[in-house]
Amino acid sequence: MTITLKDREILRSLASRYMTYALSERNNEKRELWRALNNLHMQKPMITIDQMPWHELDVDGFLQCEVEDPYFRGIEWQLRSEIYKWEHLPVDMVLNPYISLSRPVSNTGFGLTTRRLAHDSSGNIQSYLFEDQLAEMEDVEKIQTPVLTLDREREADIVSAAEDIFSGIAPVKLRGIMLHSGLWDSVTFWKGVESCYIDLLDRPELIHAIMERYTNAFIAQIEQINKLGLYDITSNICHCSHTFDDGLPESCDLEHPTTYDGWTFSMAQLFTSVSPAINEEFEVPYMSKIFSYFGSVYYGCCERLDDRLDIIDRMPNIRKISCSPWSDREHFASVLPKKYIMSNKPNPSYLAESSFDEEVVRKDLRRTIAAAKANGLGLEFLLKDISTVKNDPRRLWRWAEIALEETENAAL
Repeated sequence: MTITLKDREILRSLASRYMTYALSERNNEKRELWRALNNLHMQKPMITIDQMPWHELDVDGFLQCEVEDPYFRGIEWQLRSEIYKWEHLPVDMVLNPYISLSRPVSNTGFGLTTRRLAHDSSGNIQSYLFEDQLAEMEDVEKIQTPVLTLDREREADIVSAAEDIFSGIAPVKLRGIMLHSGLWDSVTFWKGVESCYIDLLDRPELIHAIMERYTNAFIAQIEQINKLGLYDITSNICHCSHTFDDGLPESCDLEHPTTYDGWTFSMAQLFTSVSPAINEEFEVPYMSKIFSYFGSVYYGCCERLDDRLDIIDRMPNIRKISCSPWSDREHFASVLPKKYIMSNKPNPSYLAESSFDEEVVRKDLRRTIAAAKANGLGLEFLLKDISTVKNDPRRLWRWAEIALEETENAAL
C-alpha cells in the first residue's frame, strides 16, 4: 500500500479538523446525553440525521474527495461527511475520538443476487420489478451458507499505513461487521413484493421453508463472525442511532468481539401491509432465534408497528423500536412498554415540498414529544431516508436547528 504525499497531507488536515470536534466538550456532553437515554434516564429527546441526498448538499466543494488510494479515499469521505454534518447540521451527533478502519473481510453471500426485470431510472430514486428466484420448493436450496474470510495481511498493511498517516493527530481503531438482520428485506429482493404477498396467502409452507433455511444460514454466518472475532463494537451507532450506554458485557474480549457484545438492526418492512397474525407467524419465531445471538437489537424501519407492539415484544434483546410516519404515534406511545426507547422517524417529505414550512416541522416534532412525555417514554428522533431537499441544503440545516430547539425546550 503506497500513499502519496498529497494523499497524506489531505488526510492529516481532515483528521486534525475532525479531532478538534471529536475532543470538544460539546462532543463529550452529547455522548453522555445518549448514554442517559440508552440507560432509560433520558435528559432530553435525542436527534440524529442520516441517509441524506449528498449530491444536493455540497455548497462549497468540500465534499469532493481527492485522495487517490481507494481504501483511504473511503476514509477521506468518512472524515469529510462527518465534518460537514458537525459544521452544518450537528443536532446530537457524536464523533468517535479515533479514525475508524473497516476490516478487509470477504463474504461469499447467500447464493442469490438481485435480478431486476424492469426499473424506472428517471431519477436518483428508482423503482424496480424483481424476478422471483424462490418460486418453487426446490428453489429453497439456492440459499447457501456464506463463507467469511479475513485478509489478515491486508489488515496489517491498512493499520500500519493508517498509524503512519495519522501519527500525532488521531489514534486508529478497527471497525468490525455490523449485521443487518432484517431477513425479509432480502427475501423481498429475491422474490419480488407481489410474489411474497401471494405466497404468504397461497403457499405458506414455501415461505416457512425459505425462512427456515435462510435463518439457519444467517446463524451460521453469525457463528463464523464470532469465531473470527469480527463484530463491530467501535462505531457506537446502529441504524442511525447512537448506542452509548454503561458499557460492554464483562465477558467481552476487546480483541475478539462477538455479536453478544454488540447491536444489530432488523425489520420486516414488507409486513406493513399484512395482518399482525402474519407478522407473528412468519417473523417472530425466526427472528427470536437470531436475536438471541446479540446483546442489543434496534427493531423496525419504515413499517407500521403501533398495531402489533405486543407481538414485537415477544422477541428477545430489543431495546429500541421504530415509530415511522406510518404509525399512529399517540397509540404507539400509549402501548409501548417503558423498557423500550421510542425511536421516531420524522417525515422527510417536509423537506421536499415546494416550500419549506418551518411551522409544520415544529408542530410535528412537538406532537411526538408530547406523546412520549405523556407516557413516560425515552425518545429519539432519527431523520433519515431523505430523498431530496430540492437542492436547498439550508432546508436541512434549518430542520436541524428547529429540532434542537424543540428537544432542548422539552428538557426544561
